[in-house]
Amino acid sequence: MAPARRDCSGWEMFLPAGCLLLSALLFHPGVAKVCNDRTKHGQDNSWFTRDGENLPIMVLMPMNESALMSSISQGIEPAVQLAIQHIRESRNYRFSLITKIYDTECDNAKGLRAFFDAICYGPKHLMIFGGVCPSVTSIIAESLEGWNLVQLSFAATTPVLADKKKYPNFFRTVPSDNAVNPAVVKFLNYYNWSRVGTLTQDVQRFSEVRNDLTNELEKADIQIADTESFSNDPCVNVKKLKDNDVRIIIGQFDEHLASKVFCCAYNLNMYGSKYQWIIPGWYQRHWWEQANSTNCTSKKLLTAMEGYISVDFEPLSSRPVKGISGRTPKEYEKEYYRELQQKGVEASKFHGFAYDGIWVIAKTLTRVMEVLRTKQGQNMYHNFTVDDREVGKMVLDVMNETNFYGVTGQVMFRNGERMGTIKFNQFQDGQEVKVGEYNAIADVLELQNTSIKFQGVEPPKDRTFVRLQRRHINVPLYSILSTITILGMLMAGAFLFFNIKNRNHRLIKMSSPYMNNLIILGGMLSYASIFLFGLDGGFVSDKEFETLCTVRTWILIVGYTTAFGAMFAKTWRVHAIFKNVKMKKKIIKDQKLLIIVGGMLLIDLCILICWQIVDPLRRTVEEYSLEADPQGRDIAIRPFLEHCENTHMTIWLGIVYAYKGLLMLFGCFLAWETRNVSIPALNDSKYIGMSVYNVGIMCIIGAAVSFLTRDQPNVQFCIVALVIIFCSTITLCLVFVPKLITMRTNPDAATQNRRLKFTQNQKKEDSKTSTSVTSVNQTNTSRLDGLQTDNHRLRMRITELDKELEEVTMQLQDTPEKTPYIKQNHYPDANNILSIRNFTDGKDGEKSILKNHLEQKPQAQWGSMDPSRISRDLPFPEHIHRRLSLQLPILHHAYLPSIGGVDASCTSPNGSPGSSPRHRHMPPSYRVMVSGL
Repeated sequence: MAPARRDCSGWEMFLPAGCLLLSALLFHPGVAKVCNDRTKHGQDNSWFTRDGENLPIMVLMPMNESALMSSISQGIEPAVQLAIQHIRESRNYRFSLITKIYDTECDNAKGLRAFFDAICYGPKHLMIFGGVCPSVTSIIAESLEGWNLVQLSFAATTPVLADKKKYPNFFRTVPSDNAVNPAVVKFLNYYNWSRVGTLTQDVQRFSEVRNDLTNELEKADIQIADTESFSNDPCVNVKKLKDNDVRIIIGQFDEHLASKVFCCAYNLNMYGSKYQWIIPGWYQRHWWEQANSTNCTSKKLLTAMEGYISVDFEPLSSRPVKGISGRTPKEYEKEYYRELQQKGVEASKFHGFAYDGIWVIAKTLTRVMEVLRTKQGQNMYHNFTVDDREVGKMVLDVMNETNFYGVTGQVMFRNGERMGTIKFNQFQDGQEVKVGEYNAIADVLELQNTSIKFQGVEPPKDRTFVRLQRRHINVPLYSILSTITILGMLMAGAFLFFNIKNRNHRLIKMSSPYMNNLIILGGMLSYASIFLFGLDGGFVSDKEFETLCTVRTWILIVGYTTAFGAMFAKTWRVHAIFKNVKMKKKIIKDQKLLIIVGGMLLIDLCILICWQIVDPLRRTVEEYSLEADPQGRDIAIRPFLEHCENTHMTIWLGIVYAYKGLLMLFGCFLAWETRNVSIPALNDSKYIGMSVYNVGIMCIIGAAVSFLTRDQPNVQFCIVALVIIFCSTITLCLVFVPKLITMRTNPDAATQNRRLKFTQNQKKEDSKTSTSVTSVNQTNTSRLDGLQTDNHRLRMRITELDKELEEVTMQLQDTPEKTPYIKQNHYPDANNILSIRNFTDGKDGEKSILKNHLEQKPQAQWGSMDPSRISRDLPFPEHIHRRLSLQLPILHHAYLPSIGGVDASCTSPNGSPGSSPRHRHMPPSYRVMVSGL
């Protein structure tokens, strides 16, 4: 017989004693003989040929009140009897179902004995109905294939029984515990929760559900942030979930440990608007009161439990649709509770599945009878017989085709598993409220949005959402600094207008207007860079930001070099003219200064081009630590800041700083060397020194503070902008404001000749001559001072006679025929000038003239010449014309030294001073520059 071929390999894991007991029963000679006689293949298989036949159904349930889960069975029997009654009343079935209940007592050994007794001593059962306890049901279901029987359970939800390879003849009208997993995934997708964590009790039933849930979550591309399992104390695991920032927690544990879990959640503040708990929905009513074994009060538990979602199968359909029995679920429920009152038992949550299960059996047997009768009709001329194996196969096929609407909804099977309806309840104000359901057949989730209530204004987030927030420059700050920059540029434009308008004025012309224009241009470029430094990713795209990184760097570097390069080039020209005393003539024009500035810019361009090619500036993003949302929302702020950086930023900045530092040192050197040149129109050394000092100090301070505040863009931009504004403004003002003041107060004062102060180097060169002079007695020293005073007065006189001399020159050149008629009173002035020139320009007789003047009487001072001698020595008019033509160029060569003049050591254009006895020089210590014309 088929049962004899079964072994105990599949049962040993459940109960070895039960396996031994069953083996003893099956292979005991006396018992085996009886069972063999009553289960012979083909015996009494004509049941399908007779109408009104009573068809026995084996019912396996724990009926003993002391047995575990017996309360479920007591509430099931009224539903089963009610279903049989309704089938009989429908008159659509040609048979009557007779149920025979066998008490398994939820014990493996007793359950096997009850099953064996039903097989051996009971009537021939066509199907098995029941199976409540998972262990007993799994043992019996594994042997059904050998007995050619099909079992239909209404309460066994363990996921183990879903293995069709191991339990091919097992069906159930109640959804499996795993059936809630697709519903949970659908619920997660509805609220766009893509990151969850699981907390599972370390029991096989819950572990199996969690494993299946993991597969479903992976299919749905939902991240499992953390998976925790516990045996007794869940607090450590709950703490790990919080540390991993798990907000959506799917729990799998019984109600006894659920109270501990929520107590830990309360202590760890893992409840409220930021968290969502999803737990099983099959707990007993008010389970938190009955199963509370923690030190948390019920109030604390209720606080932590508020808002949790429970998931479980729907015991009765909520749709008012009449099913196969002709009754709606509500109408059936009324009849069921009426039966319960008559029998005085408690309701079972599985009663609807038991009711629909009887209808499944009735429809299945009806269909099998129809098939058998059809086959019998086709073989009416032969003896038609059918054995148990064939009947069992037909029952199995018909069960898989089941599809009708019952009190629990649409009843159909997929691989023996019920495709039922899953309900969602939410714990609100101390009670569970239904908020939605999931139809597994249609794969549709229906939520009652008006019923579901979250603790916050919106559903919780599945994680601490990190919102990247750019640290940008405040618009008001940018506007204020831009306004100041515009004012600075307007000031620079005013200086440019002033410089261009007065470019032919002596004061401006002597200060090199072209170089002044370059200084203004450099300042305006520096100002313009401020606008670019204030732009970030909030105003431009990432690609444009990278372009800005390069452009603003180039503009600032070029602007700096243009401004200070032009300033230092001017100072170099003054230094070259006044400090090289050995030169006979030094003419340095603006074109040469432009070449010098161009060379400085060329060095800048070489550095910048190499920088751009080898290691260009890129946009880099620096992220900072998370910050709480200032508005209290359930998000975290991660500030980030954009920088312009490259791989070797330090090296490139070092090169630029070194070059600019050398340029500043060179400017300081020139300013120091020319500090004693007392011609304001030429010498800007004092202002250059002030400018270099201020710019250097501000740049050092600005660079240091800017580096320290690189994570505070507003402070950094403010410092950089103010440094650029201050440096540009102070430089322009020091260069042009004195000129504006001089032009307004005394336009000619800056062009008057001043006594040149001597440097320490010159004093060292003339130390020998100075020593001889200082040895003269006090009286002679006073006389020398008088000579210097007269010399200064006469140079002032030269300035006054400049225009008149020019007019005389023009008359002599344009109308030579009128030369004899020049007034006689012009001659003494001319001779005085020539004598002054002879006195100041003499060189070969320096020492002799000084000696002669020291030996003369005070009345015989230079310039007090005898009028008769002057008359005798006066040349003819044509000689005056020739002498003026020689002396005027000499005067003009001493004029405007900043644009090509010569010092007092230069000779006349036509010959050496030694060629004329009148051209005598004072000692080198008393040479003066004639530069006031």
